[in-house]
Amino acid sequence: MRTTMSKKTQPRNTVTALTGRPNAQVLIVGGGINGIATFRDLALQGVDVALVERGDYASGASAASSHMIHGGIRYLENGEFRLVRESVQERNGLIRIAPHYVKPLQTTMPVFSTFSGIMNAPLRMLTHKQRSTKERGAMLIKIGMTIYDSFSRDGGSVPKHVFRTKKAALEDMPALNRDLKYTGTYYDASVHEPERLALDVLKDGLTAGTGTGSDATARATNYVEAAGSRDGGVLLRDRETGEEFVFTADVVVNASGPWTDLTNEAFGGETKYMGGTKGSHIVVDNPELLEATKGRELFFENNDGRIVLIYPLKGRVLIGTTDIDADPSEPAVCTEEEVDYFFGLVKHVFPQIELNRDHIVYRYSGIRPLPRHEDTAPGFVSRDYRIVDTPIAGLPETTVLSLVGGKWTTFRALAAHLSTDITTKLGVSRKVDTTGMPIGGGKDFPTTDGQRALWIKSHRDGLASETVDRLLDRYGTRAAEVVDALVTGPVEPLESDATITRGEVRYFAEHEQAVHLIDVVLRRTNLAFVGGVTIDLLDELADVLADTLGWTTEERADEIQRTLDVLRESHGVIVPLTSASQLA
Repeated sequence: MRTTMSKKTQPRNTVTALTGRPNAQVLIVGGGINGIATFRDLALQGVDVALVERGDYASGASAASSHMIHGGIRYLENGEFRLVRESVQERNGLIRIAPHYVKPLQTTMPVFSTFSGIMNAPLRMLTHKQRSTKERGAMLIKIGMTIYDSFSRDGGSVPKHVFRTKKAALEDMPALNRDLKYTGTYYDASVHEPERLALDVLKDGLTAGTGTGSDATARATNYVEAAGSRDGGVLLRDRETGEEFVFTADVVVNASGPWTDLTNEAFGGETKYMGGTKGSHIVVDNPELLEATKGRELFFENNDGRIVLIYPLKGRVLIGTTDIDADPSEPAVCTEEEVDYFFGLVKHVFPQIELNRDHIVYRYSGIRPLPRHEDTAPGFVSRDYRIVDTPIAGLPETTVLSLVGGKWTTFRALAAHLSTDITTKLGVSRKVDTTGMPIGGGKDFPTTDGQRALWIKSHRDGLASETVDRLLDRYGTRAAEVVDALVTGPVEPLESDATITRGEVRYFAEHEQAVHLIDVVLRRTNLAFVGGVTIDLLDELADVLADTLGWTTEERADEIQRTLDVLRESHGVIVPLTSASQLA
């Protein structure tokens, strides 16, 4: 993959905020959801904290999720009852504190046998190895759902599961495989905009910090990597300018996800904490399959024992996922073999629906930040997390904490745990409990049609109601900030995609640290995910970003070409070139 970035001569403001005062109480290395959430929690406690991310925010493991916020019903089989309890509590909490992005998700499990797996389930729990009988039957699934209900009902706000026999199941979802015997339907939750939720968490942290520039007590920047250690501090490198500088902190948090061991190695230590597995997904545009789901996620066991999903999302269908041992030093990509696997699992559940590669609009893959697991089967590796005090030769006077594991659903609880450990080491008292605290645009988010209409009316500021409605979907109540930016800037929609305004694109660069065109296409918007990228769109986006960020003609062309390369090589997206292209 082409990864060369044009080197800018002037550092960004977010970088000068670090070089102007190259020290903090805490330095977090890694801007995935868990690093960002820890940054937010520490900033709320008044801790002087800095965060660096070598790529864009939420662009690594956090960008490769199944878009689910779930309690982990299948973790019951692993005996991870603590994790399930915490996960369902956090799931229920996120529905309340981040209602703009986290929504209840009705989930149906098709079941093809009655008693299968009863004898092997205890052995799977004890040995964490797949036994000869792969399929879980209705009795085992019914027991699991009953236990899950007891953990997750949250005072009755989450409905109990419903079990249906074959006749009722096929009446409920007629396109299902007629060989099934039962279905079980329960509720979890989805996160439609995971990268935007991560940005919202980040903004909370930045807002909580006091001061400005290098005097701020909460500083964060993307495209700055921890390249090693020097003079007792962390050697940081701006990947845009090539500038290097040493940053010191009392505590360094290694939140590099699957790359934690590689970061510790760069610091001058050797750890063997991680053993992540690769998970891939495809996104398809198939109206028949979308209709067959009835708006629900299908979550089930494939005939090889792997738990997989079919999930309607943004007018498309997300299909995943695999669980394959992976090398974090190598790029994770969705292979053709995995695509064939996904087609097979769809055929297993919806045998009459035709699916082929022409339906794929996007594919993606990532490495889960799982602990080293030796001979434990990948599906049975714990999804729980732990925090390890890590002696590092290159940082002898610094406390280094390595985060091992962690998942989207529990990011708030994990951050509170890690932040508590850090404040204890610093001798600082915690001031704020983030339990129940709204995240970003989830604050005062309108949850009824009447409330929504009133919010839109009171925040129009001369904009069309339809525009404000779209902004509310994209930003939650932080849309008010975007409205302010639009009324003083270019408000007209893009010609190639009327759902995005030129002012929003400028906002991504000026207020959300979008540095590259690919940041906008993949993470500030859903353009690539739904198959909406055209060369004309890239031209329009590049025009606005070039004007905002001061790109030269050559830099603008390089940004478009790099975006085309990333989409093709990492996501299987071939963008046809037209005469509108301004490529050199």
